[in-house]
Amino acid sequence: MTEEVRFPSSVGPNLAGVLEAPEGDARGWGLLVHGFTLGKDSPAAFRITRGLVEHGIGMLRFDCLGLGDSGGEWGDGSFTVKVDDTVRAAEFLAERGTPPSLLIGHSWGGAAAIVAAQRIPSVAAVVTIGAPSEPARIERHYDSVVDRVMEDGTATWLIGGRELTLKQDFVEDVRSAELIATVHTLDRPLLVMHSPSDATVSIDNASEIFRAAVHPRSFIALEGSDHFLTKDGQAERAARIISAWADPYL
Repeated sequence: MTEEVRFPSSVGPNLAGVLEAPEGDARGWGLLVHGFTLGKDSPAAFRITRGLVEHGIGMLRFDCLGLGDSGGEWGDGSFTVKVDDTVRAAEFLAERGTPPSLLIGHSWGGAAAIVAAQRIPSVAAVVTIGAPSEPARIERHYDSVVDRVMEDGTATWLIGGRELTLKQDFVEDVRSAELIATVHTLDRPLLVMHSPSDATVSIDNASEIFRAAVHPRSFIALEGSDHFLTKDGQAERAARIISAWADPYL
């Protein structure tokens, strides 16, 4: 029940996705947005998606621009592009007759999901997992090259054994992005999930998001989890919680 799909990015190149349908009738459909440079096949994205499918929810996960199997260059993306492409992925689902009622974002994808949700009419509920309260907080990951980017326009950035090109437009777009004000006007049920021991995005970010949200809002502490949900059972547990929480909105 798995299908590889492609659809156009908001900036042109095709994005690669994996569509997974449960056996029998789906309870509903969801869309998962991966973290900063992680991709659709990262442990959190793959395992949460698979867990939700096992609980009867059809899911789409996709690689953002220039990552995984998607086309284009990562440096031509930005927070705005990630949001726009999340909307485009939802439109792809709607065009095939399975509009998403559930939008899930992991890490930086959680911030993008909150912003994108207000532009996706079918989305009835939003989930963030380990999300930063402001998109610009990811700059600390590339702060060693950001000065050169601002002077020269581009710079090579090494992360996780990969070489990516960071561009000035990317940096400026991320710096100008705002999230907390959007959280307050989300107008969707929001589930904030975060590990108290997250060493990549501190749980203080979850507190800021939760305080800014209006009811209905929920918070789940993923005790013992790391940011990437790599240990056995962590992502599966998150999927079970999301499935139960989202049931009224599917």
